[in-house]
Amino acid sequence: MMFKTLNRYFLKRYGLTVLWFVIGVAAIIFLIDFSEMSGRFSDAKGASVLAIVGLTLMRLPQLLQQTVPFISLFAGMTALIALNRRSELVVARAAGISVWQFMFPFLLGAFLFGMLTILVINPLAAYGQSEATRIEASWSDQDQPSDAGTAIPWMRQISSNDDMIIGATAVLENGTLLSQAVFIHFDSQNRIRLREDARTAKLQDGYWLLKDVLITRPGEVSRRVPELKIPTTLKREFVQERLSQPDTVAFYDISKKIAVARSYGISTNGLETQMNSLLSTPLLLIAMTLIAATVSLKFSRFNQSRSVILGGIISGFVLYVTTVLVKAFGSSGVVPPLVASWLPVFVATALGATILLHQEDG
Repeated sequence: MMFKTLNRYFLKRYGLTVLWFVIGVAAIIFLIDFSEMSGRFSDAKGASVLAIVGLTLMRLPQLLQQTVPFISLFAGMTALIALNRRSELVVARAAGISVWQFMFPFLLGAFLFGMLTILVINPLAAYGQSEATRIEASWSDQDQPSDAGTAIPWMRQISSNDDMIIGATAVLENGTLLSQAVFIHFDSQNRIRLREDARTAKLQDGYWLLKDVLITRPGEVSRRVPELKIPTTLKREFVQERLSQPDTVAFYDISKKIAVARSYGISTNGLETQMNSLLSTPLLLIAMTLIAATVSLKFSRFNQSRSVILGGIISGFVLYVTTVLVKAFGSSGVVPPLVASWLPVFVATALGATILLHQEDG
Protein backbone atom coordinates (compact mmCIF):
# COMPACT_ATOMS: atom_id res chain seq x y z
CA MET A 1 0.00 0.00 0.00
CA MET A 2 2.82 2.40 0.94
CA PHE A 3 4.60 1.62 -2.32
CA LYS A 4 1.49 2.41 -4.38
CA THR A 5 1.03 5.69 -2.52
CA LEU A 6 4.68 6.60 -3.10
CA ASN A 7 4.36 5.75 -6.79
CA ARG A 8 1.33 8.01 -7.15
CA TYR A 9 3.16 10.79 -5.32
CA PHE A 10 6.25 10.56 -7.52
CA LEU A 11 4.14 10.31 -10.68
CA LYS A 12 2.16 13.39 -9.62
CA ARG A 13 5.36 15.33 -8.94
CA TYR A 14 6.78 14.38 -12.33
CA GLY A 15 3.53 15.22 -14.12
CA LEU A 16 3.28 18.66 -12.50
CA THR A 17 6.92 19.38 -13.35
CA VAL A 18 6.35 18.41 -16.99
CA LEU A 19 3.21 20.57 -17.10
CA TRP A 20 5.04 23.65 -15.83
CA PHE A 21 7.88 23.08 -18.29
CA VAL A 22 5.41 22.69 -21.17
CA ILE A 23 3.66 25.94 -20.20
CA GLY A 24 6.95 27.79 -19.82
CA VAL A 25 8.49 26.51 -23.05
CA ALA A 26 5.25 27.14 -24.97
CA ALA A 27 5.17 30.73 -23.69
CA ILE A 28 8.78 31.33 -24.73
CA ILE A 29 8.21 29.79 -28.18
CA PHE A 30 5.07 31.87 -28.66
CA LEU A 31 6.79 35.15 -27.80
CA ILE A 32 9.82 34.46 -30.01
CA ASP A 33 7.77 33.19 -32.95
CA PHE A 34 5.24 36.03 -32.64
CA SER A 35 8.09 38.53 -32.79
CA GLU A 36 9.50 36.83 -35.91
CA MET A 37 6.11 36.59 -37.66
CA SER A 38 5.35 40.23 -36.85
CA GLY A 39 8.60 41.30 -38.48
CA ARG A 40 8.04 39.16 -41.58
CA PHE A 41 4.42 40.08 -42.21
CA SER A 42 4.10 43.55 -40.71
CA ASP A 43 3.37 45.04 -44.15
CA ALA A 44 1.41 42.10 -45.59
CA LYS A 45 -2.16 42.68 -46.65
CA GLY A 46 -4.58 41.15 -44.15
CA ALA A 47 -1.89 40.51 -41.54
CA SER A 48 -3.41 42.18 -38.49
CA VAL A 49 -2.07 41.66 -34.98
CA LEU A 50 -4.90 39.25 -34.21
CA ALA A 51 -4.22 37.31 -37.43
CA ILE A 52 -0.51 37.03 -36.59
CA VAL A 53 -1.43 35.79 -33.11
CA GLY A 54 -3.58 33.12 -34.76
CA LEU A 55 -0.77 32.18 -37.12
CA THR A 56 1.66 31.88 -34.22
CA LEU A 57 -0.76 29.66 -32.30
CA MET A 58 -1.07 27.39 -35.35
CA ARG A 59 2.71 27.07 -35.57
CA LEU A 60 3.10 26.51 -31.81
CA PRO A 61 2.34 22.73 -31.62
CA GLN A 62 4.88 21.94 -34.35
CA LEU A 63 7.61 23.94 -32.60
CA LEU A 64 6.61 22.57 -29.19
CA GLN A 65 6.79 18.99 -30.49
CA GLN A 66 10.46 19.50 -31.33
CA THR A 67 11.24 20.46 -27.72
CA VAL A 68 9.45 17.48 -26.11
CA PRO A 69 12.67 15.43 -25.58
CA PHE A 70 14.34 18.35 -23.80
CA ILE A 71 11.24 18.98 -21.69
CA SER A 72 11.36 15.35 -20.58
CA LEU A 73 15.08 15.63 -19.77
CA PHE A 74 14.84 18.86 -17.77
CA ALA A 75 11.59 17.85 -16.05
CA GLY A 76 13.18 14.57 -14.92
CA MET A 77 16.29 16.33 -13.63
CA THR A 78 14.27 19.04 -11.85
CA ALA A 79 11.88 16.60 -10.16
CA LEU A 80 14.64 14.25 -8.99
CA ILE A 81 16.90 17.05 -7.74
CA ALA A 82 13.95 18.59 -5.83
CA LEU A 83 13.16 15.23 -4.20
CA ASN A 84 16.82 14.78 -3.32
CA ARG A 85 17.07 18.19 -1.68
CA ARG A 86 14.12 17.37 0.57
CA SER A 87 15.70 14.00 1.40
CA GLU A 88 12.62 12.18 0.09
CA LEU A 89 14.70 9.84 -2.04
CA VAL A 90 16.93 9.13 0.96
CA VAL A 91 13.88 8.14 2.99
CA ALA A 92 12.67 5.93 0.15
CA ARG A 93 16.03 4.18 0.00
CA ALA A 94 16.03 3.77 3.79
CA ALA A 95 12.62 2.11 3.56
CA GLY A 96 14.15 -0.59 1.34
CA ILE A 97 12.85 0.75 -2.00
CA SER A 98 15.36 0.22 -4.78
CA VAL A 99 16.25 2.83 -7.37
CA TRP A 100 14.32 0.91 -10.03
CA GLN A 101 11.19 0.91 -7.89
CA PHE A 102 11.11 4.64 -7.22
CA MET A 103 12.21 5.37 -10.79
CA PHE A 104 9.25 3.43 -12.18
CA PRO A 105 6.76 6.36 -11.78
CA PHE A 106 9.16 8.68 -13.62
CA LEU A 107 9.65 6.21 -16.47
CA LEU A 108 5.89 5.64 -16.61
CA GLY A 109 5.35 9.40 -16.70
CA ALA A 110 7.84 9.74 -19.56
CA PHE A 111 6.04 6.96 -21.46
CA LEU A 112 2.65 8.65 -20.97
CA PHE A 113 4.14 11.99 -22.04
CA GLY A 114 5.40 10.28 -25.20
CA MET A 115 1.95 8.83 -25.91
CA LEU A 116 0.41 12.28 -25.40
CA THR A 117 2.90 13.64 -27.93
CA ILE A 118 1.93 11.00 -30.49
CA LEU A 119 -1.84 11.09 -30.02
CA VAL A 120 -2.49 14.77 -29.26
CA ILE A 121 0.43 17.11 -29.94
CA ASN A 122 1.40 15.55 -33.29
CA PRO A 123 -2.09 15.74 -34.90
CA LEU A 124 -2.39 19.35 -33.70
CA ALA A 125 1.10 20.07 -35.07
CA ALA A 126 0.28 18.52 -38.46
CA TYR A 127 -2.96 20.47 -38.82
CA GLY A 128 -1.45 23.70 -37.54
CA GLN A 129 1.57 23.45 -39.83
CA SER A 130 -0.64 22.88 -42.86
CA GLU A 131 -2.88 25.85 -42.03
CA ALA A 132 0.08 28.08 -41.15
CA THR A 133 1.72 27.31 -44.50
CA ARG A 134 -1.50 28.23 -46.30
CA ILE A 135 -1.79 31.54 -44.44
CA GLU A 136 1.87 32.45 -44.93
CA ALA A 137 1.59 31.73 -48.66
CA SER A 138 -1.49 33.95 -48.95
CA TRP A 139 0.35 36.81 -47.25
CA SER A 140 3.44 36.54 -49.45
CA ASP A 141 3.79 38.26 -52.81
CA GLN A 142 5.79 37.53 -55.96
CA ASP A 143 8.60 39.86 -55.02
CA GLN A 144 8.98 38.42 -51.55
CA PRO A 145 8.74 34.64 -51.87
CA SER A 146 7.40 32.78 -48.89
CA ASP A 147 9.73 30.49 -47.00
CA ALA A 148 6.78 28.78 -45.38
CA GLY A 149 7.34 25.11 -44.92
CA THR A 150 10.23 23.19 -46.36
CA ALA A 151 11.18 23.14 -50.01
CA ILE A 152 9.17 20.58 -51.94
CA PRO A 153 10.78 17.97 -54.17
CA TRP A 154 10.93 18.79 -57.86
CA MET A 155 8.58 16.82 -60.09
CA ARG A 156 9.28 15.87 -63.69
CA GLN A 157 6.59 15.53 -66.33
CA ILE A 158 7.43 14.04 -69.71
CA SER A 159 4.76 13.99 -72.40
CA SER A 160 4.94 13.42 -76.15
CA ASN A 161 6.19 16.91 -76.96
CA ASP A 162 7.16 18.44 -73.64
CA ASP A 163 9.78 17.70 -70.97
CA MET A 164 9.13 19.80 -67.88
CA ILE A 165 10.11 19.99 -64.20
CA ILE A 166 7.93 21.65 -61.58
CA GLY A 167 8.92 23.22 -58.27
CA ALA A 168 7.52 25.62 -55.67
CA THR A 169 8.24 27.14 -52.27
CA ALA A 170 5.07 25.93 -50.54
CA VAL A 171 2.52 23.15 -51.01
CA LEU A 172 -1.13 23.78 -50.16
CA GLU A 173 -4.40 21.86 -50.34
CA ASN A 174 -2.79 18.43 -50.05
CA GLY A 175 -0.36 19.12 -52.87
CA THR A 176 -2.79 20.34 -55.54
CA LEU A 177 -2.01 24.04 -55.05
CA LEU A 178 1.56 25.33 -55.38
CA SER A 179 2.68 28.72 -54.13
CA GLN A 180 5.48 30.58 -55.96
CA ALA A 181 5.54 27.81 -58.55
CA VAL A 182 8.23 27.32 -61.19
CA PHE A 183 7.74 25.43 -64.47
CA ILE A 184 10.89 24.81 -66.53
CA HIS A 185 10.61 23.33 -70.04
CA PHE A 186 13.45 21.57 -71.89
CA ASP A 187 14.02 20.89 -75.56
CA SER A 188 15.19 17.62 -77.12
CA GLN A 189 18.83 18.51 -76.30
CA ASN A 190 17.96 19.04 -72.60
CA ARG A 191 18.43 22.81 -72.88
CA ILE A 192 16.04 25.19 -71.16
CA ARG A 193 13.67 26.64 -73.74
CA LEU A 194 11.06 28.21 -71.46
CA ARG A 195 10.52 29.15 -67.82
CA GLU A 196 7.23 30.14 -66.21
CA ASP A 197 7.09 31.63 -62.71
CA ALA A 198 3.60 31.82 -61.21
CA ARG A 199 2.22 33.18 -57.98
CA THR A 200 0.08 30.05 -57.69
CA ALA A 201 -0.44 26.89 -59.73
CA LYS A 202 -3.63 24.88 -59.24
CA LEU A 203 -3.90 21.32 -60.53
CA GLN A 204 -7.13 20.87 -62.48
CA ASP A 205 -8.36 17.93 -64.56
CA GLY A 206 -5.75 17.61 -67.29
CA TYR A 207 -3.95 20.93 -66.81
CA TRP A 208 -2.20 23.30 -64.38
CA LEU A 209 -3.90 26.67 -63.96
CA LEU A 210 -1.23 29.32 -63.36
CA LYS A 211 -2.00 32.77 -61.96
CA ASP A 212 0.10 35.92 -62.38
CA VAL A 213 2.71 34.28 -64.61
CA LEU A 214 6.11 35.62 -65.65
CA ILE A 215 7.19 33.93 -68.92
CA THR A 216 10.89 33.89 -69.78
CA ARG A 217 12.54 32.56 -72.95
CA PRO A 218 16.29 32.59 -73.63
CA GLY A 219 17.26 35.71 -75.58
CA GLU A 220 13.84 37.34 -75.24
CA VAL A 221 12.34 39.95 -72.93
CA SER A 222 10.25 38.47 -70.14
CA ARG A 223 6.52 39.13 -70.26
CA ARG A 224 3.77 38.75 -67.67
CA VAL A 225 0.32 37.27 -68.24
CA PRO A 226 -2.52 37.08 -65.71
CA GLU A 227 -3.37 33.44 -66.36
CA LEU A 228 -1.99 30.43 -68.22
CA LYS A 229 -2.97 26.80 -68.69
CA ILE A 230 -0.32 24.10 -69.03
CA PRO A 231 -1.47 20.61 -70.10
CA THR A 232 -0.46 17.80 -67.73
CA THR A 233 -0.81 14.05 -67.53
CA LEU A 234 -0.29 14.03 -63.77
CA LYS A 235 -3.17 12.73 -61.69
CA ARG A 236 -4.34 14.63 -58.64
CA GLU A 237 -3.87 11.61 -56.34
CA PHE A 238 -0.30 11.13 -57.56
CA VAL A 239 0.60 14.77 -56.98
CA GLN A 240 -0.94 14.73 -53.51
CA GLU A 241 1.22 11.79 -52.48
CA ARG A 242 4.34 13.02 -54.29
CA LEU A 243 4.30 16.45 -52.67
CA SER A 244 2.96 15.60 -49.21
CA GLN A 245 5.36 16.58 -46.43
CA PRO A 246 5.77 13.98 -43.63
CA ASP A 247 5.61 16.61 -40.88
CA THR A 248 2.18 17.79 -42.11
CA VAL A 249 0.70 14.29 -41.95
CA ALA A 250 -0.96 13.38 -38.64
CA PHE A 251 0.00 10.12 -36.96
CA TYR A 252 -3.47 8.69 -37.58
CA ASP A 253 -3.11 9.20 -41.37
CA ILE A 254 0.48 8.08 -41.96
CA SER A 255 -0.29 4.41 -42.56
CA LYS A 256 -2.90 5.29 -45.18
CA LYS A 257 -0.52 7.74 -46.84
CA ILE A 258 2.19 5.09 -47.03
CA ALA A 259 -0.17 2.58 -48.63
CA VAL A 260 -1.36 5.10 -51.24
CA ALA A 261 2.19 6.26 -52.02
CA ARG A 262 3.31 2.66 -52.57
CA SER A 263 0.42 2.07 -54.96
CA TYR A 264 1.81 4.90 -57.14
CA GLY A 265 5.39 3.69 -56.88
CA ILE A 266 6.46 6.74 -54.82
CA SER A 267 9.25 6.43 -52.26
CA THR A 268 7.86 6.13 -48.74
CA ASN A 269 11.16 6.55 -46.87
CA GLY A 270 10.17 9.94 -45.45
CA LEU A 271 6.73 8.81 -44.30
CA GLU A 272 8.02 5.53 -42.86
CA THR A 273 10.79 7.32 -41.00
CA GLN A 274 8.29 9.83 -39.62
CA MET A 275 5.95 7.05 -38.47
CA ASN A 276 8.72 5.06 -36.76
CA SER A 277 10.13 8.24 -35.24
CA LEU A 278 6.75 9.00 -33.68
CA LEU A 279 6.34 5.42 -32.46
CA SER A 280 9.77 5.57 -30.82
CA THR A 281 8.97 8.83 -28.99
CA PRO A 282 7.90 7.17 -25.69
CA LEU A 283 11.13 5.17 -25.61
CA LEU A 284 13.13 8.30 -26.46
CA LEU A 285 11.59 10.13 -23.49
CA ILE A 286 12.33 7.13 -21.25
CA ALA A 287 15.97 7.34 -22.42
CA MET A 288 16.00 11.06 -21.60
CA THR A 289 14.61 10.30 -18.12
CA LEU A 290 17.28 7.65 -17.51
CA ILE A 291 19.93 10.19 -18.52
CA ALA A 292 18.37 12.65 -16.07
CA ALA A 293 18.49 10.01 -13.33
CA THR A 294 22.19 9.27 -13.87
CA VAL A 295 23.07 12.88 -12.98
CA SER A 296 20.39 13.62 -10.37
CA LEU A 297 20.18 10.67 -7.96
CA LYS A 298 23.38 11.33 -6.03
CA PHE A 299 22.31 12.83 -2.69
CA SER A 300 23.15 16.49 -2.16
CA ARG A 301 21.30 18.48 0.46
CA PHE A 302 22.00 21.86 -1.05
CA ASN A 303 23.79 21.87 -4.40
CA GLN A 304 24.16 19.26 -7.10
CA SER A 305 27.48 19.13 -8.95
CA ARG A 306 27.22 21.62 -11.79
CA SER A 307 29.61 19.64 -13.93
CA VAL A 308 27.51 16.50 -13.52
CA ILE A 309 24.30 18.33 -14.43
CA LEU A 310 26.03 19.92 -17.43
CA GLY A 311 27.16 16.45 -18.47
CA GLY A 312 23.55 15.25 -18.37
CA ILE A 313 22.38 18.18 -20.48
CA ILE A 314 25.13 17.59 -23.05
CA SER A 315 24.32 13.87 -23.16
CA GLY A 316 20.66 14.63 -23.82
CA PHE A 317 21.58 17.14 -26.51
CA VAL A 318 23.90 14.64 -28.21
CA LEU A 319 21.14 12.01 -28.18
CA TYR A 320 18.67 14.46 -29.71
CA VAL A 321 21.09 15.58 -32.43
CA THR A 322 21.93 11.95 -33.22
CA THR A 323 18.27 11.01 -33.61
CA VAL A 324 17.66 13.99 -35.92
CA LEU A 325 20.69 13.18 -38.08
CA VAL A 326 19.88 9.49 -38.36
CA LYS A 327 16.25 10.38 -39.11
CA ALA A 328 17.49 12.50 -42.03
CA PHE A 329 19.47 9.50 -43.27
CA GLY A 330 16.34 7.37 -43.03
CA SER A 331 14.23 9.89 -44.94
CA SER A 332 16.79 9.99 -47.74
CA GLY A 333 16.98 6.20 -47.96
CA VAL A 334 20.61 5.93 -46.84
CA VAL A 335 19.53 3.98 -43.73
CA PRO A 336 16.40 1.80 -43.44
CA PRO A 337 13.63 3.85 -41.73
CA LEU A 338 13.16 1.25 -38.98
CA VAL A 339 16.85 1.29 -38.09
CA ALA A 340 17.12 5.08 -38.35
CA SER A 341 14.27 5.65 -35.90
CA TRP A 342 14.81 2.93 -33.33
CA LEU A 343 18.54 2.19 -33.13
CA PRO A 344 19.70 5.48 -31.48
CA VAL A 345 16.86 5.27 -28.95
CA PHE A 346 17.59 1.64 -28.04
CA VAL A 347 21.30 2.39 -27.65
CA ALA A 348 20.65 5.46 -25.47
CA THR A 349 18.17 3.55 -23.28
CA ALA A 350 20.61 0.69 -22.82
CA LEU A 351 23.47 3.06 -21.96
CA GLY A 352 21.33 4.98 -19.48
CA ALA A 353 20.19 1.78 -17.77
CA THR A 354 23.78 0.46 -17.69
CA ILE A 355 25.15 3.64 -16.10
CA LEU A 356 22.36 3.64 -13.54
CA LEU A 357 23.03 -0.02 -12.70
CA HIS A 358 26.72 0.75 -12.26
CA GLN A 359 26.01 3.72 -10.01
CA GLU A 360 23.41 2.05 -7.82
CA ASP A 361 24.34 -1.65 -7.81
CA GLY A 362 28.05 -1.48 -8.49
